[in-house]
Amino acid sequence: MRFGPWYPLASAGEHAPAAEGILQVRQATGLIDYPQGKSAMLWYGHTSDTRASALALATAHAGKDLLCRHLIEIEDATDLGAFCAKLTGDFARRFGGLPMYLR
Repeated sequence: MRFGPWYPLASAGEHAPAAEGILQVRQATGLIDYPQGKSAMLWYGHTSDTRASALALATAHAGKDLLCRHLIEIEDATDLGAFCAKLTGDFARRFGGLPMYLR
């Protein structure tokens, strides 16, 4: 599994594939205080249409300086829902809470 490079959420339509995948969204600058540390991460999401979900997030958060990225290498047998839940759980254990957008 490998995520691609970060790109502006506002330009997600140019980058995100119209296929099942996982998105990550973060602040472009600055960090958020979490109970056990700081992170720029705001959201992890498994979606049946990565582009549509990214565009919906871009519309909902227009004008905010956010970045996103998506999985670009995925093993065929991967349960993406379970993998996304693992990412979210790992974040919660490391930082003491869910990413800000998931609260």
